[in-house]
Amino acid sequence: MRSLVFLLLVALASAKVYERCEWARELKNHGMDGYYGYSLANWVCLTNWESHYNTQAVNHNTDGSTDYGIFQINSRWWCSDGRTPTSNGCGIQCSYLLTDDVSVAINCAKTIVRDPRRIGAWVAWVRHCKNQDLSSYLSGCRL
Repeated sequence: MRSLVFLLLVALASAKVYERCEWARELKNHGMDGYYGYSLANWVCLTNWESHYNTQAVNHNTDGSTDYGIFQINSRWWCSDGRTPTSNGCGIQCSYLLTDDVSVAINCAKTIVRDPRRIGAWVAWVRHCKNQDLSSYLSGCRL
């Protein structure tokens, strides 16, 4: 039990929570500005509402699935957590989405946005970002 508590504390201590402009630069460096037709502001808005830019964010859903990481990627469709029956569309372990190496999460987000639901697969984007003025998400970032 002590070792489990220790591991959880280590995991929490290594969580990366990005500042808005820092995250926008990271997304831009990974080719997300305009990816599949979505502006950088859309991605920053989406991740703000999904995780508040937190790489360790986890949300347990009522259907038994779990959302993981900065994009809150769902275990039923996109990753395997060993508990949820999954399609594992990104071909990854969900735990890979909880590291400070956001390249795995970004690559999975690129896979998701190519799905027929596109960026609308994220409920937070539909509720908070779609058809909104998103200029505030990049304001002052000097990109």
